[in-house]
Amino acid sequence: MKKQIKLTKEEQEIEDSLMNGEFVDIRPEEFQEIAQSIKARQKDSVLNIRMNSNDLKKIKQKAAQLGVKYQSFISELLHRVAHS
Repeated sequence: MKKQIKLTKEEQEIEDSLMNGEFVDIRPEEFQEIAQSIKARQKDSVLNIRMNSNDLKKIKQKAAQLGVKYQSFISELLHRVAHS
């Protein structure tokens, strides 16, 4: 008997979408564009920073409202500043 794999909620949503035909093929060029964008966003450095605890609390609240981890939220903010 095969072992049943338990999917996370997100994995189950992806599988359901796939089974419902919600995903479509894309051109190889478009795939490369997406892959390059993901690679450009890969995190390869560590930053330790001291900051005001009230500021951190507010950042965590805003990240929670957006449904993202606060460290990812801070990383995205820094990325936008660096490229503006």
